[in-house]
Amino acid sequence: MATIQVFSDITFTARDGLRLHVRHYPSKGLSGHQKRPVICLPGLTRNGRDFHELALALSSRQGEERDVYAFDYRGRGLSEFDPDWRNYNVPNEALDVIDFVILRNLAGAAIAGTSRGGLIAMVMAALQPTLMGPVVLNDIGPVIERNGLARISAYVGRIPTPGTWPEAAKLVRDMNKRAFPAVPDETWDKVARQWFNEKNGRPAPGFDAKLGNTLSVLDGPMPPMWNQFACLKRHPLLVLRGEHSDILSAETVEEMRRRTPVFADYLAKGEGHAPLLIDPGSIGVIAGFLATCDSTAYEPLRAIA
Repeated sequence: MATIQVFSDITFTARDGLRLHVRHYPSKGLSGHQKRPVICLPGLTRNGRDFHELALALSSRQGEERDVYAFDYRGRGLSEFDPDWRNYNVPNEALDVIDFVILRNLAGAAIAGTSRGGLIAMVMAALQPTLMGPVVLNDIGPVIERNGLARISAYVGRIPTPGTWPEAAKLVRDMNKRAFPAVPDETWDKVARQWFNEKNGRPAPGFDAKLGNTLSVLDGPMPPMWNQFACLKRHPLLVLRGEHSDILSAETVEEMRRRTPVFADYLAKGEGHAPLLIDPGSIGVIAGFLATCDSTAYEPLRAIA
């Protein structure tokens, strides 16, 4: 029996000519009222496949169905690799997302950003605040813990591509099991298929290995982004944190709460960096948060480029 694809593939051209890929999960709602769409932005080496379970839930949640768009940054997933690795940076990727929002007339959409995706959301709020609605930050804040950044720097671009999918699942499980004790072993096969692309039935690199160059040029810890975070004050904000996160500390979450007037948070028990957004608790809190932001019917706004 043929598998029914529940999403469509969008390809658009960035301002420098690179072809970028986005998954679109259309709303399953039959009413004429549009709920606010969501644009999902993944982590540093990840891609839109990370949001598959969340997107399915949000696009089909009875009475609250909404369009979901899951982004592949340049050099990740099914987007083209950039010939110049220096273009793999948060401001450049924020411009790519802004261009997509304008192209699809999605001004006012919610942004759900995991890790690097949350940093991109902060930069977008600074550059084009009227393009965004509510914001979900998944295990990221203005301060990135040094230990977590060192861990990520140690593996980006240095992991060999497994020869088979069982090998890929074992690799992903072994790298994450300690920080994700709540995740059952059988789940890591799904995560591996998010992490790696597929070519001829086998795992293939899911991101440009030259992304590692962007981390190797860092001189010490990343500077705090409190100024950019302050630009989120006009947006309802939900922050998720993994219980065992080495990127977002509980102290940073408390400081974010102190500085932000409209704030909700959720602790993903038994997960590290970053919560996988596949458990009922995480999905439910995100869906509920977005529903509270739907006090009026969503009307797309014509953005000014």
